[in-house]
Amino acid sequence: MQLLPGYERAIIPTEKFSNYALNPAVAPDKAIAFEMALGYTIKDAERLIHNIRSHLGDFPCNEKGDIGYGMTYEVLMLLIGRNGRSAFVLTAWIKDVKNDELRLTSAYVKKRKEG
Repeated sequence: MQLLPGYERAIIPTEKFSNYALNPAVAPDKAIAFEMALGYTIKDAERLIHNIRSHLGDFPCNEKGDIGYGMTYEVLMLLIGRNGRSAFVLTAWIKDVKNDELRLTSAYVKKRKEG
């Protein structure tokens, strides 16, 4: 199983969740999906980040290629939310060529595990 390279030092910007994925005014579909599936709302950004970070080493990554900004990856994670329910969350990452940082670029709830 190939893990996300450098996952232990991965940067997960709080703003990706508080200003976007969990913010119903900005990304209503993502925000509703996170709340319905895992019980996370905009005030739970840090809890969701902790959940993702705690389980990054548990799931394989898929290398998606480099289009000039750095190698990109996906990690499909099965997470248990604050409501006790589980759901698949697809996380996307980039190993930025400018600063050599591994950073989360996107996260969303998937309806079911797909290939």
